[in-house]
Amino acid sequence: MDIRHLELLRDLRERGSLSAVAAATHRTPSALSQQLRTAQRAAGTALVEQDGRRLRLTEAGELLADGADDVTAAIARVQARLEEHRGRPVGRVRVAGLPSALTFLLPGTLAALAGSGVTLDVTDRDLAEPDYAAAAADTDIVVAHSLVSDVPAGSAGLHRTVLAREPLDVALPVGHPLAAGVGLRARDVAAEPWIGVPEHYPFDTVLERISAACDVAISPRLRMRDNQLIAALVAAGEGIALLPRYTTDEGGGLALRPLLDVPSARWVVALSRRDRAERAAVRLVARTLAEVGSAVAV
Repeated sequence: MDIRHLELLRDLRERGSLSAVAAATHRTPSALSQQLRTAQRAAGTALVEQDGRRLRLTEAGELLADGADDVTAAIARVQARLEEHRGRPVGRVRVAGLPSALTFLLPGTLAALAGSGVTLDVTDRDLAEPDYAAAAADTDIVVAHSLVSDVPAGSAGLHRTVLAREPLDVALPVGHPLAAGVGLRARDVAAEPWIGVPEHYPFDTVLERISAACDVAISPRLRMRDNQLIAALVAAGEGIALLPRYTTDEGGGLALRPLLDVPSARWVVALSRRDRAERAAVRLVARTLAEVGSAVAV
């Protein structure tokens, strides 16, 4: 059984079409179609079927796609043992993740890995929660977050390492009356003008909890992704917002206050496909990210 056939089926399941697989792997759709026909002849059964304009894996195709993770993970484990025998992990590890988490994780991680033989290729990506799991198809480690659990949406089949549990505080202008206290309750902030994040982004979950606790509808007057921009608007008196504690500077006219009666913290989690997670270099980077996250959270 050719491992390339297993990987093609897994990629087809993850990406949904041969054209998408071709674009991601720098091959042509015609070459992949030929490889798929060869795989079906070798298996002696249909591995895909037409579903409208798309291809869908058959039960046999799903079985082999599942096997791709087992086989490639086993190979990665053997390669990792060889690297350990040689003395240390080496190579390039691709990391993608949300900027607000990379801000407190990346500087310490880069410092810790200096001279290790492992280098990082980093991309910042601000996505809706379910999209982080999908990004694991294209990178070694995806730094994601969730307000619900340590299993970000869609990541159940991925290897996960919890990096930090970070509180989300209410950000207020320094002169705001609510900034006089040491903590806030849902009823204190429900009627305030809010600056929020796009719908379905994790921080929005906290506003939903405040709404439910106070039985009111909260409709942010502005929604945006960039935390620095949100902080600037809060400092200018345009509203209040939720901002992550470890990367928000209380200087410049901001005050942060914790929410006392509504869960308001996020899990920051490293996600990897199982085969990539077995690589010695990827394991080293994930472990270093977790160590840095633990130190920041103290």
